[in-house]
Amino acid sequence: MYKIFLVEDDDAIAASILSHLEDWGWESRRAGNLTRVMEEFSAFMPHLVLLDIGLPYRNGYHWCSEIRRLSQVPILFLSSASDKMNIVMAMNMGGDDFIAKPFDLEVLTAKIQALLRRTYEFGASAPLLEHRGAVLDTGDNTLTYDGRKLELTRNEYRILQVLLEQKGRTVSRETLMRKLWETDSFVDENTLTVNMARLRRKLESGGLEDFIRTKKGLGYLIE
Repeated sequence: MYKIFLVEDDDAIAASILSHLEDWGWESRRAGNLTRVMEEFSAFMPHLVLLDIGLPYRNGYHWCSEIRRLSQVPILFLSSASDKMNIVMAMNMGGDDFIAKPFDLEVLTAKIQALLRRTYEFGASAPLLEHRGAVLDTGDNTLTYDGRKLELTRNEYRILQVLLEQKGRTVSRETLMRKLWETDSFVDENTLTVNMARLRRKLESGGLEDFIRTKKGLGYLIE
């Protein structure tokens, strides 16, 4: 099920959009605190964002820029200001499409479907994995935290990906070595130990202390 994140300050418009999205079978969530949009975005990890331009505190352009620092998730701008300047600004800031208010919900649906189809069905964008505000982009093998990107080696990235995919569960050393073997990187016990130590140092240097826990005799865990 695709997840759609709505950033909209008008309660009536938001309620109408959310109800319509649910009718189409999409999991939807509205930003509850418009001063903490990025925290809610990172916690929800949506496949698409509907973003109003005229917001209190910070406008939609600001939040689009912040999202683009972490993700290439498709962003569809919503705005009552449909002049050429706003449309051009929205696209230049990293938006993927624009729809002017008031709009027909069926037109909104068509735009959402087109963006989801182009982005995910054709494999143009990879999913994101998130924990404690750190976002792993499986498209470019990078981890972003607190606005900074940590470059990972192929083995470091694969270890982190497996642990995040199994978040909350202990992953054995044997499972990790098998997963790394699938990427054509031969990994023995010592190689895994070295890669894990380097990954932990890299995470700690980026401000992510105790991100990976060791379960003695069992394996590793992100919780």
